[in-house]
Amino acid sequence: MIHNPAQLSRMPAPAKAFMQSRVQKFLAAAAAMASLTLIAASPASAAGAPPAADPEKAKPIVETVCVACHSIDGTSVVPMYPNLAGQGRAYIYRQLTNFKPADEKTPAARVNAVMEGMVATLSDEDMHNLAAYFSQQKPVQAPPNEEKKALIPEGQKLWRMGDFAKGIPACAGCHGPRGAGLPAQYPHVAGQHQEYTTTQLKTFRSGERANDPEGMMRAIADKLSDRQIDALSEYMANLH
Repeated sequence: MIHNPAQLSRMPAPAKAFMQSRVQKFLAAAAAMASLTLIAASPASAAGAPPAADPEKAKPIVETVCVACHSIDGTSVVPMYPNLAGQGRAYIYRQLTNFKPADEKTPAARVNAVMEGMVATLSDEDMHNLAAYFSQQKPVQAPPNEEKKALIPEGQKLWRMGDFAKGIPACAGCHGPRGAGLPAQYPHVAGQHQEYTTTQLKTFRSGERANDPEGMMRAIADKLSDRQIDALSEYMANLH
């Protein structure tokens, strides 16, 4: 590394030109990074932040509508319905909006007759409040399926390494090593009911569920066998 400017002046012309070019590129990159930092710190960068939500306002809806399937605390006692406790706020909100048809001519992005009826009367504010409410509840691990516990090691391998031969990426790459997900993009799946996860993977595989960005989950699920789906679902249910 050049520490003394005099060293640069004594270098041969080609080497000197090369070093000057590298310095200029470094300075340009540093300036660009500084600019990005200022932008990120500016009030304008908060434009994409979710609007304020009030979980307290969601309670009457939770207690009269959501409770039947998801319980007050978002921990479903029926395995066919998902646990919502601790799920990412942005993800819950996106799913609620996906259950709503955009208009009379445009079907919902996520088709589910029961949920379509549930969200029909919800305002955008209601959905933000509900998302905030369930995201703040403490997640509880789903009970294991005794008949499929033997599949957990296979599910763990798929989760961590994927299946190279079939072109299946490691689930942990998006959902994280412990299944926590990324709140705005990928859901929290640790402790989710095995039955619910199995159903979702199969509906992604069939194309019945098609609200995954860029068709990512459909492309992955299409390569999964029934056994692999069962193994992954069981592993996720026991992940914490």
